[in-house]
Amino acid sequence: MEVPELWLLLDSRGMGGIESHVAELAAGLAEAGHRPRVLFLADHGPHPLQQRLSQDRIPWECPAGNLIRRLRQGRPAVLHTHGYKANLLGRAAALLTGTRHVASYHAGESPPGRVAQWDLADRYTAWMGRRIAVSRPIQARIPFGATYVPNFVALPPQPTAASPNSIGFVGRFSREKGPDRFVDLSRMVAGPAWLAFGDGPERAICEARGSTSVAFRGAVPSMAPHWAELGLLAVTSRAEGLPLAVLEAMAAGVPVAAFALGALPEVIVHGQNGFLVAPDDMDGLAEAVRRWARMGAAERAALSAAARQTVARNYGRRAGVTRILAVYEVSGSGASCAIRPR
Repeated sequence: MEVPELWLLLDSRGMGGIESHVAELAAGLAEAGHRPRVLFLADHGPHPLQQRLSQDRIPWECPAGNLIRRLRQGRPAVLHTHGYKANLLGRAAALLTGTRHVASYHAGESPPGRVAQWDLADRYTAWMGRRIAVSRPIQARIPFGATYVPNFVALPPQPTAASPNSIGFVGRFSREKGPDRFVDLSRMVAGPAWLAFGDGPERAICEARGSTSVAFRGAVPSMAPHWAELGLLAVTSRAEGLPLAVLEAMAAGVPVAAFALGALPEVIVHGQNGFLVAPDDMDGLAEAVRRWARMGAAERAALSAAARQTVARNYGRRAGVTRILAVYEVSGSGASCAIRPR
């Protein structure tokens, strides 16, 4: 008898935190002997996540509006949705087909405008299935409770090169992620090189403002080959949950300077494995960056090692996948895996 698949559903136009999480989860499920499949609600053209999934030999598809029919045909053991739109539509499709549904909540901010209504509807229909939150603050915003499963990443090989004198932004160019603040920060601290990775609605404005101080690299399929270019990651967000970029950076030995938002205080210990300042305190963040810039090679190496050890100890891929499988209530692995009774 063929083992049922575990389906991961999202709606996506580009690479961001949710997409990185889905890539990590799919790879981790496959690594644990399960059969993941990633579904995109709509086909928005070539997508870096699809490229990454293909490289990892993870099957993916766009059901093109036929999610209900596809669920009935494929009969997955679990439909795990990510993001408010995928959560809502996936929840309805799962209910109509009798599919076990799990929804993950990633966003630490309250969205503006019409999206706020979608977000509210998503959270208040969450009782229809199982729920996962990637940070304690996000967990507190979900009615009917949720299981806290922090983000997780695979640990790359130990970095060998010395820490470069460069500071990076990695994320979506949108207001909540604060790319404009990163540009401001680059003007406040002279000396290091400033690199920005990502895309989004505020990119053109930020490029115009930071054309002389920041090198804008655009969106990349994966940061894995680029972490070696950064000595420090600056998180200038206005709201956060637990950014995957932070865990990826620390796993690669790149410490983080950030505002104390979301779950970041659970990960970063100021002065030991990174730097943490009060929310919106740009002067404090600038001083943290200057402190890092003044460090010698030995101090930077110790900070880098502590950052990497934090992720290895608490946020590794295997531990994260095990926690999620417990929410799925999937037992065993490979050919022996099964869904426990509801």
